[in-house]
Amino acid sequence: MRHRTAPIRVPPLAQDVLLAAFVAVMQVQGTVTRAASEPESVLRPLADVGHLGYVLLAASGVVLVVRRRFPVTVFVLTALSSATYYALDYSDGPGWLALFIATYTLTAHGDGRRSLRIAAVGIVLLTGCWLAAAADITPDIAIGWVFFRIGATVMSAALGESIRSRRVIAAEAIARAELAERTRDEEARARVDEERLRIAREVHDTVAHAIAIINVQSGVTAHVIDKRPDRAREALESIERTSSQALREMRTILGVLRDADDERAPYPGLGQVDELVAKGRDAGLDIKLEAAAPVSPLPSAVDSACYRILQESITNVIRHAGPTRVTIGLRYDAESVGLRVTNEAAAPERRPAAPSAGRGIQGMRERCQLLGGELTAGPVPSGGFEVTASLPFSPDAKARP
Repeated sequence: MRHRTAPIRVPPLAQDVLLAAFVAVMQVQGTVTRAASEPESVLRPLADVGHLGYVLLAASGVVLVVRRRFPVTVFVLTALSSATYYALDYSDGPGWLALFIATYTLTAHGDGRRSLRIAAVGIVLLTGCWLAAAADITPDIAIGWVFFRIGATVMSAALGESIRSRRVIAAEAIARAELAERTRDEEARARVDEERLRIAREVHDTVAHAIAIINVQSGVTAHVIDKRPDRAREALESIERTSSQALREMRTILGVLRDADDERAPYPGLGQVDELVAKGRDAGLDIKLEAAAPVSPLPSAVDSACYRILQESITNVIRHAGPTRVTIGLRYDAESVGLRVTNEAAAPERRPAAPSAGRGIQGMRERCQLLGGELTAGPVPSGGFEVTASLPFSPDAKARP
């Protein structure tokens, strides 16, 4: 197996040290070579004024070592060196290399507008100094070097700004991509959490309803098994039907965790309300169903939510009130469906506390809220308990109370 060799990366400081040494040598050596090729030049030799020409050329190159850390200071120092050098009429040569690099660094590593303003002011001042120093140049064609320095400095500033802009755009693109990825991850987690909550509600409703009915029927069986075997047989058959139905619903609910090719039964809806009422009657409830025909087919989510709310309401009656009279009302209109489940007070010998806003009622309320509906649950003056819900066919539609 081949191992890829990591590229050798030179630290930025080492790069700047090498660059500064190269520029300093090039400026000094290049100027000396050019001055030697023009022995009749009237310009000042580099050795005059205490070798100040050598000092300016070398110092403007050496200062590039800290160009990334202090770009403004380095630009100012190189600009002053260039202005002083040409104001003293020293021999012309490649003494502008350090200035070009400092100008590029100022705009490439600066902060945009401020760096451009500093570079613009510096270039304007240098242009005045260069043109003043070139006023007595002969022949006239030699002044072309002045315009070359001006143009090259402007191009250095423009190149640095272009590099900085591209770097900023790339950083913003990376930031947007990271934000989009985080958003996708958060949305995916939210969808997973929502699906888990939905499955938990379905499991709770199915299991709680089945166990409540089985509990009642098993109690009836134990009570009448010796005296009324036929009634015990009916209770056992009811237990078998309820448990089979619960198992089928559990397979349907958990089917979302398997492959999409699996055969799944449809989710229960109001079309099965008669079966739900029959189960409640088997558990000892006296249920009266008041249901009108729907105006139009219900959305599947609303249909399933209504069924689950009715199922949970009946389960709560069985669990908390026992055998009593229950009235179920279903109302349909063009935009919503409303339901009401009211039970009378339990007999004095079995009157437990009214159901609190536990997981059952909380789950029913969450179902309604997810679909844009409303649910209320609480005791009634007669001593019973009532659950009312209104679910719109679409979240934007206002459900009528």
